[in-house]
Amino acid sequence: MSTRFTTWLSMLFIAVLFCALVLLNNQLLSAYRVDLTENKVYSLSQGSQQILTEIDEPLNLYFFFSDKAAKNMTTLRNYAARVQSLLEEYAERSNGKIKLHILDPEPFSEKEDKADQFGLTAANIGTAGEAVYLGLGATNALDDQQVIAFFDPQQERFLEYEISKLIYQLVNPKQVKVTLLTDLPVGGGQNPMTGEFEQPWTFYTQLQQLYVVDKIASDATELPKGTDVLVVAHPKNLSEELLFSIDQYVMQGGRALIFVDPHNESDQMSMLAGAGMRANSSNLARLFDAWGVDFQPQEVLLDAYAGLDVRTQTGDVARHFGFVGFSSNELNAKDVTTSNLDLINGASFGVFKKSAKSGLRWTNLIHSTESSDLIDSAQYAQTREPLALSQAYKSDSKQYVLATRLTGNVKSAFEQPPEGIQRETFEQRTKDMNVILVGDTDLLSDRFWVQQSSFFGQTITTPFANNGDFVTNAVENLAGSNALISIRSRGTFARPFDEVEQLKLVAEQKFREQEKILQQQLDETESQLTQLQEQQGEGGALVISPQQQKAIDDFMEQKIQIRKSLREVRHQLDKDIENLGNLIKFVNIVIAPLLLVLLLMGARRLLRSRYNPNKSFSVAKEGQA
Repeated sequence: MSTRFTTWLSMLFIAVLFCALVLLNNQLLSAYRVDLTENKVYSLSQGSQQILTEIDEPLNLYFFFSDKAAKNMTTLRNYAARVQSLLEEYAERSNGKIKLHILDPEPFSEKEDKADQFGLTAANIGTAGEAVYLGLGATNALDDQQVIAFFDPQQERFLEYEISKLIYQLVNPKQVKVTLLTDLPVGGGQNPMTGEFEQPWTFYTQLQQLYVVDKIASDATELPKGTDVLVVAHPKNLSEELLFSIDQYVMQGGRALIFVDPHNESDQMSMLAGAGMRANSSNLARLFDAWGVDFQPQEVLLDAYAGLDVRTQTGDVARHFGFVGFSSNELNAKDVTTSNLDLINGASFGVFKKSAKSGLRWTNLIHSTESSDLIDSAQYAQTREPLALSQAYKSDSKQYVLATRLTGNVKSAFEQPPEGIQRETFEQRTKDMNVILVGDTDLLSDRFWVQQSSFFGQTITTPFANNGDFVTNAVENLAGSNALISIRSRGTFARPFDEVEQLKLVAEQKFREQEKILQQQLDETESQLTQLQEQQGEGGALVISPQQQKAIDDFMEQKIQIRKSLREVRHQLDKDIENLGNLIKFVNIVIAPLLLVLLLMGARRLLRSRYNPNKSFSVAKEGQA
C-alpha cells in the first residue's frame, strides 16, 4: 500500500512539475529559441536583424490565411504555419516595433473586406471553390501600404527576403533614383539606318515605370547627386573625371549594374560609322583592374548547346553559336535576381575571370554550358554566316562566367583625385561594395527578348525571354540596403526523404521498361490482328479460314493478357514506396518510443541500484551470513 501511494504521489509531482515548467517556459523563456534545422529556416539572418534595428516607427503586419477554408489542404496549412512562425519571429525580434495581426478572412466578413482593401489575391482552391487567402498586408505610421499578394509555396526559398524587403520599403518609402549611363539609343527616336521612328527600348520603359530614371551620356563629368542605383550600359571612352566619379560612388557604398560587351550588335550609330566589320567593344579596364576582374574585350563566347536558331541570308535556319539563350540550368537558382527566370537571350557575350589579387566575393549569376569556346572578337565581327562560326568552334569543355555579383572589401582605382577635381572627401577603400557585372549589352535590346505588334494603333510588346525581368530584379535588389542584399536564400521547410525519392526513381524506371516492352508487344499483336481481320475474298466478302480464326482468337487472348499485365505493372509501381513508408511509420510510432521507454527504464534501474543504501546493506549482511 505504501509503495502504491508513493507511486501515485510521484506521478502527481511529475505532472505538477511539468505544468510548472511549461508555464515558466511560456512566461520567461519564450524569447529564447534554438533552431536545430539544417538551413536555419526558423531563424532570421543577420541582414534581416539589421533591418529590424533600423525601424524607427511602429509597423502593423496583417497576416491573412483562410484557416477554415483550407482545413483539408495539409500542404498549404503546413506552409501557412511556416510563414506565421517566421512572422512571429520578426515581431519578437523587433522590440515591440512590429505588431502582428493574424486574420482569417471568412466570406462576407470584415476581415475579408480588409484583405480586399490591401488588394490581396484569393486563390479559388478551397474544397468547394472557396477563396483561400495566404498573403500579407502592412502599414506604417503614415499609412503607407505594402503587400505580398500571395505566399507562393514554390518560392519558399525567398520567403525571408520578401518579408524583409516589405519591411524595408515601409521604413524607407522614398522613390528610388536610377542613373542610366549609356550612349545606346535606349530612348528611341529615328533609326539612322532606316530613317524610321523607333520606340524606346522596353527595359528602359520598364525602369521609368518603376523608378525615377536620370539618363546621362558618356560626355558627362560626374554622376547626378542622390543616385541610388547606377546602371552603366556599353561604356566607351569615358573621361577621367567620370571614371573617378563612378569609382567614388562605389567607394561610398553605391550600388551599380554594369553591362560591358566585346561586340555590341545593336548600336546602329556605330554600324553607320563603319564599325560593322570590326568589334564594337566596351570596357571599364581601370576599375575592373582595381576590383580584380579580368575581362578581355578581344574574346567572344561561342556556345554550341545554348546557340539560338536564326534565319540565314539564303532563307535557311541554322544554329548561331554566338546568339545564345541560357535557360534556368545556367542561371543561379539561389540568387533573387535570377531564381525565377527561365530564359535570357543575348549575343556575343564576354566572360569574366577572377584575378589572383581579387579579394572580393563572387556570386556567379549566369554561366555558359560546357559546350563553349572563345573566339577573337574581330574575327567574330567579320563572320556573318553561322556555318562559318560553327566551323571555327572547338569546345574546351569549360563553363565561363557571364554575369556575376561582386561584394566585399576593395581599394579605390585612384591613388588621389585627378588634377583639377576638388572633392571634400576622398574614399580610398570600401567594405560594402555591391556591383553586378554582365558581359553583354545586346540582351538589353528588344529583338532578343520582346516581340512587338500593333493593336489599334498601339504598340503591344510580348516578351519571349526574361531579359527585362533580369534587369528589373537586379535594380530592385541593388536598390535595397546592404542588409537586404546580404539576405541569403533560405532552405525549404519540407525535407524530402532521399531514400524514398531514390526508390521512387528506381521503381519508375523499372515500370517504364516493363511498360515499354508490354506496349511494344501490344502494338505488334494489334497490328497482326488488324492484318488478319482485313483479309477479304472476292466481292469484298471477308474470308477467314479456321486456322486464321484460331490465330485471331489467340491474338485477342494475348491482347487481353498484355493489357492485364500493363495494369498490374501500373498497380505495383508504388508498392515498394508504400512498404518503405509503412516501415518508417512503424519505426517512428512504435519502435522509437519503445526504445526510449526501455532506455529510461534501464537508466532508472541503474540509478536505483547505485544509490539505494538499504539494498547494499542487505546484500552485505547476506554475504556475512
